[in-house]
Amino acid sequence: MNILIIGGAGMVGRKLAEQLAKDGTLGGKPITAMTLYDVVPPEAPAGASFPVTCETGNLPAAGETDRLVASKPDVIFHLAAIVSGEAELEFEKGYMINLGGTQNLFESIRVAQYAPRVVFTSSIAVFGAPFPEAIPDDYHLTPLTSYGTQKAIGELLLADYTRKGVFDGIGIRLPTICVRPGKPNKAASGFFSNIIREPLVGKEAILPVSDDVRHWHASPRSGVRFLIRAATIDGDEVGPRRNLGMPGVSVTVGEQIEALGRVAGGDAVARIKREPDELILSVVAGWPRNFDIRRALDLGFEADKSFDEIIQVHIEDELGGKIG
Repeated sequence: MNILIIGGAGMVGRKLAEQLAKDGTLGGKPITAMTLYDVVPPEAPAGASFPVTCETGNLPAAGETDRLVASKPDVIFHLAAIVSGEAELEFEKGYMINLGGTQNLFESIRVAQYAPRVVFTSSIAVFGAPFPEAIPDDYHLTPLTSYGTQKAIGELLLADYTRKGVFDGIGIRLPTICVRPGKPNKAASGFFSNIIREPLVGKEAILPVSDDVRHWHASPRSGVRFLIRAATIDGDEVGPRRNLGMPGVSVTVGEQIEALGRVAGGDAVARIKREPDELILSVVAGWPRNFDIRRALDLGFEADKSFDEIIQVHIEDELGGKIG
């Protein structure tokens, strides 16, 4: 089985590659080759029993996606995107990469005339206020950000190309992945991770919103499980509605902080400094807070059970099981 991960240098792409290298199989079939592609150089995972190729490039560039699908990978994970805050501030760049790159990829697969499994990472940002307390999969898409709009269009394209038999697509609406390792990025949602990650290693973190902001979260470990399940699930079992909300944990910022206190103590909580940011407040105000994900659960997708568990996953996977 030949696998292509677009966005292979990103956090989720890197963790997915590491898990596939460890497993050596996908859906019970041996992995024979894997290509990691991104705008910055990806890093090949250690211990892979199959060849791993790392490539860089600009996804929307002419001919780029034709080159990527020339080897006809059996499974394509399309994870590449610029994040929400950057897409909001840089309108043209957001549409060029998040929409143009996606459309180019789908067209290249159509021209190549083969039908791989395509896993597309969408976002809960495809929904915007007003919405019900718990949003079901079939709720109408009303994004209130450019990023959400770009992902919503991608979902529609994925469903139509799948309907036409161009490929076998599954779109997964990822919760906000938390706790993200590494340095803060330009995602408007970045503070959800920052207020946990930084205090755990003795650093100060800025909280730009109020404690009553509620959001939907899953750990990076769960995000990888979602992708692998989406790559291997029977398309007939999913049916024609190919875009799915993923399981997660709905908590307020205040509940996040309470969980941090239970796991790491009051000193960690004291490192959180409140500095309201009107841009982030305005973006977050239109985000969904809770989901009805019974369809994903029925299809075998699983996630974390509590925010305490999400913090523990970060400590185990990124801090060697110890709090700094």
